[in-house]
Amino acid sequence: MNTVVRKLAPQAVWNNFSDLNAVPRPSKKEERVIAFMMDFGQGLGLETFRDEVGNVIIRKPATSGMENRKVVTLQSHLDMVHQKNTDTKFDFDSEGIVMEVDGDWVRAKGTTLGADNGMGVAAIMSLLQADSIPHPPLEALFTIDEETGMTGAKGLQPGVLKGEILLNLDTEEDDEIDIGCAGGIDITARAAYSENPVAEGGVAYSIKVRGLNGGHSGMDIHKGLGNANKIMNRLLSNALYNFNVQLAEINGGGLRNAIPRESTAIVVIDKTEEGEFRNHFKEWTAAIKSELMLPEPDLVIALEQTSLPEKVMEQEAFGLLVKAVYAAHNGVYRMSPAIADLVETSNNIANVTVQDGKLKIGCLTRSAVESSKMDLAMALKSSFALAGYEVSFSGSYPGWSPNPDSEILEVLKQRYEVLFKSKPKVVACHAGLECGILGQHYPEMDMISFGPTILGAHSPDERVSIPSVQKFWKFLQEILLHIPEKG
Repeated sequence: MNTVVRKLAPQAVWNNFSDLNAVPRPSKKEERVIAFMMDFGQGLGLETFRDEVGNVIIRKPATSGMENRKVVTLQSHLDMVHQKNTDTKFDFDSEGIVMEVDGDWVRAKGTTLGADNGMGVAAIMSLLQADSIPHPPLEALFTIDEETGMTGAKGLQPGVLKGEILLNLDTEEDDEIDIGCAGGIDITARAAYSENPVAEGGVAYSIKVRGLNGGHSGMDIHKGLGNANKIMNRLLSNALYNFNVQLAEINGGGLRNAIPRESTAIVVIDKTEEGEFRNHFKEWTAAIKSELMLPEPDLVIALEQTSLPEKVMEQEAFGLLVKAVYAAHNGVYRMSPAIADLVETSNNIANVTVQDGKLKIGCLTRSAVESSKMDLAMALKSSFALAGYEVSFSGSYPGWSPNPDSEILEVLKQRYEVLFKSKPKVVACHAGLECGILGQHYPEMDMISFGPTILGAHSPDERVSIPSVQKFWKFLQEILLHIPEKG
């Protein structure tokens, strides 16, 4: 299937993307892709090195006649989000992505595609390989661990880069030029709870929520999509307050930057209430599915009898859990008053796990405004602290403040209009780009972000538009041809 992808135009970009996707590259497990990129740069005879945290830097001299142009740093991240459908058998630690062409789109079979940010990486690789594309002095920066902490960008030391202009190739609409992004912070709540033996006369059921779209917890947070953890909590709350139900375990969601698509819980119901419970469960399910009919047409909520567990959560702890998750904000918190239709602040309740006497709730809060980010973080902390949970903040990273007077922005706007006979959208996004962090290390660097059209990032529905990759590649070459001269 990947052989069909390799034949697409521009062939150099798709070949490099295919080579990259053959290398397992989950976040925090990038050693193989780091080695792959080191071999790539050294094989071209270019200056190639790895910094102390694992970022790979490759430098290429200017083509003839462009030596006096400003040095351009081309930046993308090596890691990818690893999500798959429940019925897909796939090991992200050992297998390469299986791709297929679907009309004007390339997607993967049951997993994330890795176009975020593999298309940017592949385009940079193609420029480093090319011997007939005019360009100024180039410096490729391939960062690690962007998706789960941005530790590559955070660990990059001042003085390593030589670029005056940074082109971040990590946005997902081909008619947009990005000049700002949200920052973020991880909120984690933990607690230990007492367990009791299962009462006599009980029958166990598994509750499964699946079939949700999921998606990027920043770019898709405003779309009204279902959150599997919130749906599960609603079902458990209904069960707890209407029946003699006990909770054995929950396993919901996954990565913090992905809207959770699935959750599973095991509950125990008194056998005398079994029939009435099943009837009410159908009513709860019908109401939820009716509410989410338009954004989540494939939502499945299943109730199936299962083997009886040995222990269940103590009832007071169960009650505190459903109250805490109910109270915790999920979704858009505030829209930007400065930029129309832009989410300023949001939260994603990304994972909820309850098992063997321990519970954990993980959230990712995003905001373009630092004070608003911390306001929502404190609101979440308060919700969890009222339940007696230990709450920690980690992984905080800054947003990227827009610079409407950017010199490179003017270049991109002009060249876009010349090439495509229309004006690009100049935007800020609610995703977390590395530009904010890199700007702290290199405050004088002029930064911009753009890329091809990618839909469904961070979910198994991820796909990249083939025509937009052609457009992106043409635009990138045009930009490099018009980089301003030094000084």
